[in-house]
Amino acid sequence: MADSLIFDGLTATEEAAPDILKLRTLFVNTLFIGEPGRRGWVLVDTGMPGFQDSIISVAEARYPGPPSAIILTHGHFDHVGTVIGLIQHWGSPVYAHPLELPFLTGREDYLPADPSVGGGLLAGISFLYPNEAIDLDDRVEPLPADGTVPGAPGWKWLHTPGHTPGHVSLIRQADRMLISGDAIISVKQESALAVVQQESEIHGPPAYFTTDWHAAKRSVELLAEHRPAVAVTGHGPIIKGAELERQLQQLAERFDEMAVPKEGKYV
Repeated sequence: MADSLIFDGLTATEEAAPDILKLRTLFVNTLFIGEPGRRGWVLVDTGMPGFQDSIISVAEARYPGPPSAIILTHGHFDHVGTVIGLIQHWGSPVYAHPLELPFLTGREDYLPADPSVGGGLLAGISFLYPNEAIDLDDRVEPLPADGTVPGAPGWKWLHTPGHTPGHVSLIRQADRMLISGDAIISVKQESALAVVQQESEIHGPPAYFTTDWHAAKRSVELLAEHRPAVAVTGHGPIIKGAELERQLQQLAERFDEMAVPKEGKYV
């Protein structure tokens, strides 16, 4: 499949492997895990609101049936934007870390975004971003305690908090494939220019929504220990090989300098 199966200015696809497709919805990624033409695939995150039809269109062109599971790395608005509509359309079970469930079942709102972290326009207007919980009620379940990923043999989930309390990343050790969510990202998400240009560079989690920087640092160190060969992040292009290893190791070693804002109410 071509790297740019779809590109209309708002969506674009990019393959990380024959069985992993990234769909960018405006400025956030959703992932399709599973070989084309086969049943039993998995969707990771559900992108921005308004992109339900785009996700369904890609899925229907790639697979003969609905996903066996929808996995949420966390519950921020740009990662769960179409989850309710997709549940209604497909009826697939949804899974998230137990510590993320309060934000997905209407019991607790996220702390508000912090525009004082600086870094660019998207950080500056982050006070406009929704922080309210969604309510999936009994349609969301906790991820298995043994670290397995429902519907995705060979994958494990890792608890990578900091950006949110129950944030998870997914790793496939066989080929060192990483789906990091927002624990690390491959674009400077605070900058509108960097996002538009999709400049590829490993960064820490989006600063305006990260509320526990000590946990975020430990999560980056954990991901670096796994030495991923390919990283598909929540924002930005796919990054791989020696450049990924070098940048991720550097971020882990210099996290306070490179990722933590100089000021901010959660710093």
